[in-house]
Amino acid sequence: MTYTIAAFYKFFSFPDFESHRARLADTLDAAGVKGTVLIAAEGVNGTIAGPAEGIETALATLRALPGAETLEAKFSQSDEMPFLRLKVRLKKEIVTMGIPGTDPNALVGTYLDPDAWNELISDPDTVLIDTRNDYEYAIGTFEGAIDPRTKTFREFPDWFRDFRSKLESEGRTPKIAMFCTGGIRCEKATSFVKAEGIDDVYHLNGGILKYLETVPEEKSLWRGECFVFDERVSVKHDLTPGSYDMCHACKRPITEEDKQAAAYVPGVSCPHCVEEMTDEQRARFAERQKQIDLARKRGQQHMGPEAEARRSEDTGKTEEEARTENA
Repeated sequence: MTYTIAAFYKFFSFPDFESHRARLADTLDAAGVKGTVLIAAEGVNGTIAGPAEGIETALATLRALPGAETLEAKFSQSDEMPFLRLKVRLKKEIVTMGIPGTDPNALVGTYLDPDAWNELISDPDTVLIDTRNDYEYAIGTFEGAIDPRTKTFREFPDWFRDFRSKLESEGRTPKIAMFCTGGIRCEKATSFVKAEGIDDVYHLNGGILKYLETVPEEKSLWRGECFVFDERVSVKHDLTPGSYDMCHACKRPITEEDKQAAAYVPGVSCPHCVEEMTDEQRARFAERQKQIDLARKRGQQHMGPEAEARRSEDTGKTEEEARTENA
């Protein structure tokens, strides 16, 4: 069976979002859809997968929310279901930057479609910033992009303020172009940057995923693969699954070379996180992996809230926060 994967977000005023959660969850579950949907007073954000007709039902339900009529989605396909279950979660922000008052509905950068984007980022007077996290940048980015070396999106505002001070000290006032996987982080990032008093701010409409979907590879300025927060781990220019695997301890992408390292223990550690783990964490991860392996031998899936609770405790990031950062 081929599954349709839909990544989406929409900023809109949604003051009574709590009252919509149960109906939304019931409708999507009945449609055979799995994945995560975050809802907050500022809008909705999610990545879901299911049969094509189920995804159509899910998107129609989301667009029926008051203010979400123009919600758009980016699609890809998978031969395997990339999610274990459906979750519809109430949140303070649909993507967490942690700067109160940042409102893309009131203030946002200039949207550029892929053709105009190529022209802008080829201009030497443009500073191109990748607003994603460091491990995402490491496996693929646009030619000439700056890596803020952030571990989470919460770190971006402080990084940008320092970067702006550096530009000012050099007497530079370049155009600022920013991009992310699906567009949502750039909505907030450009809103924040404009609120800081910078006018020439642009972002890629639809994000990297829309760019890879619409721009022929021979005209592309993208280099490498694009990290996605599901079981595909990364996608290539044609949006087919990429070459990376995932460390199921830290959720970072890993290569075949990483998996040959002594630090790699399936489900327990990899070269990127081995120094971050305590002995207690490694023991818990080892026990979890043991249960996963036993479940696989029985032809079952190992899943449940207790596994997610342990991952949240150990990594500081819940599954839905990771999986929906790509929208």
